Amino acid sequence: MKKTWAEVLAKIEETRDGETKKVSSLANSLRRNQLFFGAALASLLMAGCAVGPDFKKPAAPDVADYTAKPLSSTVASANVAGGEAQRFSKGSDIPGDWWTLFHSRPLNDLIEHSLANNPDLKAAQAALTVAHENVLGQRGVYFPSVSADFSATRQKTAGTISATPNNGEFLYNLFTPQVSVSYAPDLFGLNRRTTESIKAQEQSVRFQMIAAQITLSTNVVAAAVQEASLQAQIDATHQLIDINTNMVQILQRQLAKGYASGLDLAAQESQLAQVTATLPPLIKQLVQERDLLAVLVGKFPSEAPAEKFDLSNLQLPQELPVSLPSVLVAQRPDVLQAEANMHAASAQIGIATANRLPNIALTANAGSSALAIGQVFKSGTGFWGLGADLTAPIFQGGALLHQERAAKAAYVQAAQQYRSTVLSAFQSVADTLTALDQDAEGLKAAGAAADAAKRTLDLSQRQLQAGYANELSLLSAEQSYQQALISLIQAQANRYADTAALFQALGGGWWNRAELVQDKDGK
Repeated sequence: MKKTWAEVLAKIEETRDGETKKVSSLANSLRRNQLFFGAALASLLMAGCAVGPDFKKPAAPDVADYTAKPLSSTVASANVAGGEAQRFSKGSDIPGDWWTLFHSRPLNDLIEHSLANNPDLKAAQAALTVAHENVLGQRGVYFPSVSADFSATRQKTAGTISATPNNGEFLYNLFTPQVSVSYAPDLFGLNRRTTESIKAQEQSVRFQMIAAQITLSTNVVAAAVQEASLQAQIDATHQLIDINTNMVQILQRQLAKGYASGLDLAAQESQLAQVTATLPPLIKQLVQERDLLAVLVGKFPSEAPAEKFDLSNLQLPQELPVSLPSVLVAQRPDVLQAEANMHAASAQIGIATANRLPNIALTANAGSSALAIGQVFKSGTGFWGLGADLTAPIFQGGALLHQERAAKAAYVQAAQQYRSTVLSAFQSVADTLTALDQDAEGLKAAGAAADAAKRTLDLSQRQLQAGYANELSLLSAEQSYQQALISLIQAQANRYADTAALFQALGGGWWNRAELVQDKDGK
């Protein structure tokens, strides 16, 4: 059946109305989806998430004491210089300037000079500045990047391409100033984990610097004590050489008169040679200690400090604070450095994970382009643009996956290094506590030996005066006494040096030095 033109037109109009409604419905749906996806994107950009594990501070070791066998709270005393009884005060705090407990002004001055001038310490301080500036620089990733550009070019358009020349000229100038803005939202926490890692690295460098300062002050004390000990041993050795020389001369006279044998003389000459042979190594060590002190304070060996140390001018600290095992890990700078390295490794896992996820970059630019410099920014010369770039890694040959696995393995490595550092810290404290206990016993025994040798010497002198002993007996007693004095000097030095080592093993009290105390962010 044939349709009239009116029916055909009515049908077309009906179809057009239906299609219009469909298009309108589709447009409304697209607008609703636009709003939904826009709101979702905005929510994602605002909230964001930081992939990877959140670092958790390791728990303190659950141990009650440093040594397997609890030590006495007070060590043995001896009736000699440096023989005072030392008491371990558990839970007491360590002063930041612990070296002042030796009550030696020259020693205090030398340590202050070393802290101010030692190049290794200055290098560590500079490294901390570098790390801190890196932290401050990393903050820039949270802000949009804005740049300005101005280009001025002279161009010639090929006539075969542009049939209509610009203002009648194929040769013209073009001036284009513009401003560009770019911003990369931190969708999955790449920037936050990177900042976290850099901050942890700063803390690691900070505690490395603190450890260097504590080691420096301890080394100065140890070198000063060793210098005093060596000088006293050299003096005693000179006395021994004089005594043995006199004994050789007496035996030579007796041999000439037939009162002594050649064997006796040879034995005494051998003794003299042996004692004399001990002197050069002592002098060498003394010179080396003086050179070390010069370098520690930032000077050349030829500029050795004028300070000379004597054990009699040092006072042995009698109250020794001993930190509780539960707080040692929060005070030892090497343990805190290992913890910071562990924190940085944890953040690196998040960085490696975020690198496998999509990134968004937002860009905008606006400017003006004109044929003459005077026309710039005039009406009709402006332009602008907005853009968004979504990038996602699809295939890199497994590189990103293995980088993430490597980051996880590095964290395990850092965690085990932290545990090793903690164990070494506890071992250091335990060894030093035991050393102090045995140093006291050793000094007590050395003091008793020196007293016995002195009594023998006094008795020999009285017998010589009464005619019951000869000069050789007296010299032999004096020789024994000088040898006992050398052992006593070494025992005294051990006690002073190990006392300084205990302060170092317990963290050096850096938290009580104002210039070293910073907040948890290192500010």
